[in-house]
Amino acid sequence: MSDGRAEVGQITLVGLFVTALTTAQLTASKLLAIPLPSFIGELPFVGAAILMPGAALAYALTFFASDCYSELYGRRAAQTMVNVGFAMNFVLLVLVWGTIAAPAADAEFAGNFAEVLSSGTNIVVGSLFAYLVSQNWDVIVFHKIRDATDGSLLWLRNIASTATSQAFDTVIFVGVAFFVAPKVLGIGQVLEGNVLVGLIIGQYLLKLLIAIVDTPFVYGTVALLGGRADAADDGWVAD
Repeated sequence: MSDGRAEVGQITLVGLFVTALTTAQLTASKLLAIPLPSFIGELPFVGAAILMPGAALAYALTFFASDCYSELYGRRAAQTMVNVGFAMNFVLLVLVWGTIAAPAADAEFAGNFAEVLSSGTNIVVGSLFAYLVSQNWDVIVFHKIRDATDGSLLWLRNIASTATSQAFDTVIFVGVAFFVAPKVLGIGQVLEGNVLVGLIIGQYLLKLLIAIVDTPFVYGTVALLGGRADAADDGWVAD
């Protein structure tokens, strides 16, 4: 991999990661209902449609970006990106809430603006806890499998790391946002047990499908950038 291609790849993947992460924060308040195909019908606890926050689709891209980044630039670089991204969440929230609090020329527009851009506090708390655990877990598991397989079986580490980290992400997010935060902090609405379980199962099934579907794109991205991460170090090496 040439220095130029390495730099472009690194900037592109960081840009994708940050863009998807920012979009996830800004779209978290919209609840999506993804209908199941007719041949599946209804699933236990889930019903005929998968319910999830709008952030779920954008957030799935962050795992794609971090897995590509891990493969190409190593574990330490990937964990640095993840943890810097976590800190940038707070910068985003300060900027958004600061803009909402600032005096507006049009009061009616200001109300609509605030309603669209400000997620519920319980959603924010849940997403931050879930992010910190799941993204670091994704990087760790990815490299554990990579070391165990001597750098082969990229499909296995991509699917296994994303599938397990998304399980943590889904359980923590739903549990904190819709049970712990409302119960302990008094913010947000407490969901009933069956609704919580349905929300967790439905989200996880779709995230798992995305993890499987994005595997060829991980291969394509790594091939396009033309290199691989050195298992013994954290830099890239030429193929």
